[in-house]
Amino acid sequence: MKVLLINGSPHVKGCTARALREVADALNECGIETRDCWIGVKPLPGCMACGHCQQTGQCVFTDTVNQAAQLMQECDGLVVGTPVYYASPNGALLSFLDRLFFSAGPRLAFKPAAAIASSRRAGSVTSMDVINKYFTINNMPVVSSQYWNEVHGFTPDDVEQDLEGLQTMRMLGRNMAWLLRAIDVAKQHGVEHPPVESPHHTTNFIR
Repeated sequence: MKVLLINGSPHVKGCTARALREVADALNECGIETRDCWIGVKPLPGCMACGHCQQTGQCVFTDTVNQAAQLMQECDGLVVGTPVYYASPNGALLSFLDRLFFSAGPRLAFKPAAAIASSRRAGSVTSMDVINKYFTINNMPVVSSQYWNEVHGFTPDDVEQDLEGLQTMRMLGRNMAWLLRAIDVAKQHGVEHPPVESPHHTTNFIR
C-alpha cells in the first residue's frame, strides 16, 4: 500500500516538508510506502472550466497536476500539506487542488485523506478546513489524529521544537496506516464501498 504526500509549499525543504516527513516516517514504520509530490515554484494556472479533462482524463495544462493524478492511480491514500497564507492555503496549492480534483476526482474517490498545515502562529485550522472540503465532496474518508493536524514555526528548526505538533503528525501517519489496513481486510472479505448513484443529480433549476 502507498500514500501520496503533496507538499503545497514553495519551499521544498521548509516547515511543511518537515511535517510531511514525520507523517511519512510513521507510515513507513507501519509498512506503508510513501510517494512525494512537490508542487514546485513555477506558476500554476487555475482551472479554466474548459472541459478538456472531461474528454481526455487529463488537465489541459501539462504540469505537476497531471503527474499527481498519475501517481494517485497507484496510491491508496493522500496527505496534503500547506503553509498558511492569510489564514488559508497558499494560492498555488488551491489552483493545484481545483484542477486535480476536477480532472481526476474518480481516481481519488474512496481513498483516505488528510490535510496538515504549517503556520508561524495561527490560521492552521481554517487552512485545513479548506483542504478537507476537497475530500468530503469526493467520497474520501478523512483521517484524524490526536489533535489538530498542525505544526508551528517560522523555520524547520522551529518545528523541531514543536514536540506536540510532531507527535500529532506521527499519530496521523499511524491512523492512516491503520485505516488502510482495515480497508484492505474489508476488501478481502468482499466489503466494498457503496455504489455511486448514476446519473449524478446537480441542482441547477434548468427548465
